[in-house]
Amino acid sequence: MKTNLSKKIEALLFVVGDDGLTMAQLEFLTEAVEAEIRDCIDEMAKRYEEPMSGLMIKEFSGVFQLVTKPDVAETIQKLVENPTPQALSQASLEVLAIIAYKQPLTRLEIEDLRGVKSEKPLQTLAAKGLIQERGRAEGAGRAILYGTTNEFLNYFGLKNLDELPPLPEEASDEPEEETDLFMTKFQETFKEEVKA
Repeated sequence: MKTNLSKKIEALLFVVGDDGLTMAQLEFLTEAVEAEIRDCIDEMAKRYEEPMSGLMIKEFSGVFQLVTKPDVAETIQKLVENPTPQALSQASLEVLAIIAYKQPLTRLEIEDLRGVKSEKPLQTLAAKGLIQERGRAEGAGRAILYGTTNEFLNYFGLKNLDELPPLPEEASDEPEEETDLFMTKFQETFKEEVKA
């Protein structure tokens, strides 16, 4: 039972990252009492004291966090300064294209267009700074509206959204040569992202 509770606490603290969790949140999420949780956290803290571990549990103002040890800070700093480029998945590219052309729109509107769930691609795109919240939709629930960012424009070499290549049904109104040149660059960028 205790091992299972420790696993749950560790997983929860890992997933929430810098936000951490309060004792009340841990009690609610694990359905355990404070004394059991404290025992597990103390046990985990001892386990993390081992020289082989790069992690430790910290408590800041009643919030528990899973953090890295100070002796690995230099290594972490290298990653922060030189992040490894990670390609966007096909799903993320689809969601990004939908948002770019139809913004602002909600997650449900995106999912209606794609026909599949889009929560993970939205998180990825937001983490990369390519999309951001653009307000709330009217009506029940007041869903988040998503739109592209200046980073999106920089990433694709655009001055503004008017430079997006026209959608196929709109292409007949535009000079074909200019459309082809830009659409080729846009598609090449997407292909490079998928390959990388």
